[in-house]
Amino acid sequence: MEDKDITRRKIEKATQPKSYEDYRDHYYPKTEILGDEEMRITALGTGMPNLRPSQASAAWLVELGNGDTFFFDIGTGAIAGFASTMVSYNRANKVFLSHLHSDHCGDVPALWIGGWVAARQIPLQVWGPSGDKPELGTKHFIDRIREAYRWDIESRKVAGLPAAAGDIEVHEFDYSTPGVVYEENGVTITAFPAIHILDGPVSYRLDWNGMSFVYSGDTHPNKWFVEHGQNADVLVHESFVTVDQLVEKQGFPRDLAVNVGTQVHTSPAHCGEVFSLTKPKLAVGYHFFNDWDTAPEIRDEIKSTYDGPLVLATDDMVFNVTKGYIKTRMMVAAEDVWPPESAGEAQERDAAAHFGGRGWRTDPEKMAEWLAEGSLEFD
Repeated sequence: MEDKDITRRKIEKATQPKSYEDYRDHYYPKTEILGDEEMRITALGTGMPNLRPSQASAAWLVELGNGDTFFFDIGTGAIAGFASTMVSYNRANKVFLSHLHSDHCGDVPALWIGGWVAARQIPLQVWGPSGDKPELGTKHFIDRIREAYRWDIESRKVAGLPAAAGDIEVHEFDYSTPGVVYEENGVTITAFPAIHILDGPVSYRLDWNGMSFVYSGDTHPNKWFVEHGQNADVLVHESFVTVDQLVEKQGFPRDLAVNVGTQVHTSPAHCGEVFSLTKPKLAVGYHFFNDWDTAPEIRDEIKSTYDGPLVLATDDMVFNVTKGYIKTRMMVAAEDVWPPESAGEAQERDAAAHFGGRGWRTDPEKMAEWLAEGSLEFD
């Protein structure tokens, strides 16, 4: 393990790489200044619905040189990987959900409330698709999260956290029609339909400064992805585990494995077909357990239908993208991290005023009884 003093000195002396050769072999968060015209993509979650310590569920973080930061999905367990990036929660308040499976949206509450506690001073914003019924759309999902966490939210407001920062602003759009869903600060994000069990899932394309990131979410190969994925810099498409791996590793009956691995998701060979049709500068396969005994078969199947640049993603993989090159490496993830200071002017927290007013004013006599009966007095 690297000496903590060495890591600290690296953080204190952040540099800005000027060429491909300037990048270290590994990425140490807070040691490199992102260039004004550069994009950094971090794989926070690349695994399966049944997450494991080495791979969280689906989540990708995109940082841009203009200061913008975006999540594409935030599946279960991914928030721990985000903490290791040491990116301010104030910057990372925009989430684009591909669909509402827990392995793609399960850490929304952790990002929402955890970020608020970590001094985020602005609301969390979530974009996501509609469903074929209102109760199957992103707005319904977020509304029910608010309801489920009502005690949590009210108690933190009482404790003095700024109320506005504890909100979620939801932007639901029509899943069935390709179109621009975000356009601001030179960034354009386009959503287009995906094919994945029920109606509603989408894929995304981000364009900025002449560079692009395309993300499939979960999908069967489809015409919309081929159309909107053309000539991307980094194109991330699911390459699910093989049918044999589902049978042997997870005990699926073969007929179910065929349905899940080739119809509900994209098989590695079909993923290669999509890469061949879209011609990205770098193709990235994800959504499988990246093990010594699974990855070679998945790579071989992709390569049977695609002969371009390919990376099989795993958690903490980092891609620095410029107009001239793409640098791929692994992040050295610090585990004992504290949230970084939030950008912007801190909001004053008057906990005493809240405890004396809003928090207990609903029934101050009852609270006084609880204090008299149960509190301990210390010198």
